[in-house]
Amino acid sequence: MDHASPTRYRKPGWFTQHVLNKVVVRLTRSGISVWGSRVLEVTRRSSGEVQQVPVNVLSFDGSDYLVSARGTGQWVRNVRAADGRLDLLLGRRRLHVIATELTDDEKPPVLRAYLRRWKAEVGLFFEGVTADSTDDQLRAAGPDHPVFILREVS
Repeated sequence: MDHASPTRYRKPGWFTQHVLNKVVVRLTRSGISVWGSRVLEVTRRSSGEVQQVPVNVLSFDGSDYLVSARGTGQWVRNVRAADGRLDLLLGRRRLHVIATELTDDEKPPVLRAYLRRWKAEVGLFFEGVTADSTDDQLRAAGPDHPVFILREVS
């Protein structure tokens, strides 16, 4: 995993950013998970303020993961800068976690499970790579999709 390499990011459109994400955050903060949603809270690396963004937590093979379907966006950069420390919120429940980034070689089974679960929602960001793609195809898509394994901390 080379953070110095060029990064790809697909910025959400106006409707997603200003309407859909706000609705999902509001529902999730009220305790209603939308398709596995949580609100990710992380300290912004430049301002020190808290960033809140809706994310889907993937439970797979006994672990929980965050996958950035859109690429290396601000939440990914902020999680990296915070040494993986973030909170996941659902209703009043706050879970403190450490997010450890996977290498591209570790990503294929997680990306496959993620695409199986949320293909309709995120498939277009993977440019033809699907849950049925080979490990090599998923590995090739890996640099464009940061993946973090989550570990709860007290």
